[in-house]
Amino acid sequence: MATNQQLSELMALDLGINLINRRPYAKEVFKWQDIDLLPHSSTDTLLCEIYEWNGRNWRTTNNNLIGYLFSGQQLTDIKNQLMNVTKHSALIPDFEFTKDSMIEYGLALPSLFNIGVNGNINQAKNFSVRVNGVTKSRITNIDSPGIEILQNYSAFTQSKSKTYRKNVKFNYLSASLFYAESVEIFLEKESGVGLNVSFQTTNVNVEAKVDTDTKKHFVLKYSGNQAPFAAKFVKGKDFDVD
Repeated sequence: MATNQQLSELMALDLGINLINRRPYAKEVFKWQDIDLLPHSSTDTLLCEIYEWNGRNWRTTNNNLIGYLFSGQQLTDIKNQLMNVTKHSALIPDFEFTKDSMIEYGLALPSLFNIGVNGNINQAKNFSVRVNGVTKSRITNIDSPGIEILQNYSAFTQSKSKTYRKNVKFNYLSASLFYAESVEIFLEKESGVGLNVSFQTTNVNVEAKVDTDTKKHFVLKYSGNQAPFAAKFVKGKDFDVD
């Protein structure tokens, strides 16, 4: 398997960027892999969830494709299979959300990693979130439940064409989901500035490497059922599993 350094070098070569003495930025990784940050996430966020794109932001429809394809016990079985799809290395380098990118994405970004931000992020001298050990879940056409989803999807577009056009065809499906093994939080501020971070500790091991009034460095390692932070979206009319 490629090392983190090899993946960084490959990405830099493909994008034509210089990564000397720095981590890749989130935007660079997202561009390289054609992935997007989820608008929000929880441990029950599944593959094949349906999202809308308004030209600037993603918004969930609170629907999942499998709800249109299956019913009864079969729906329950497929949902359970989706919840337990195996995660594999995403083969992307560890990367960083800088203060500027965090401001651009908004406070929804830290919440994707169960991080709470208390105060105005603009008051930080430095604030970044480093993402380590990214894994990926996806459905394929050679494994369940991808086989069943693909078969039923083809029939659904024909037999329920009105429902398909209204709810799926022009929206987007999460074809892959991305998870962090751990994240590191770096915060530097002036003394007395009312800015701090907090975390949910369920299935999270928190290590405080530095924790003073002006500097903080926390490492959050996740275990158990995780919430994804990003996805690869596919338009409904182009949906296929591979």
